[in-house]
Amino acid sequence: MIRALVESAFQTGYLSVESEGLLHQMLATRIYRAEDVAALTRLSDAVRAGEVKREASSNLSRSFLAQRK
Repeated sequence: MIRALVESAFQTGYLSVESEGLLHQMLATRIYRAEDVAALTRLSDAVRAGEVKREASSNLSRSFLAQRK
């Protein structure tokens, strides 16, 4: 599901608040694969580069990195 949400963000060019919330929930469960982490890293890089726009105001990159520790 993580990869599907990431792919959707790339297809639309936007990461919705709902999708971001689901991503955070899935990260909190700590049940994900290496492919999911790679997809999230790609998304995080795209958000930083402005290739994907976010609806939410929090920082995806920091949240993602904090969840991985």
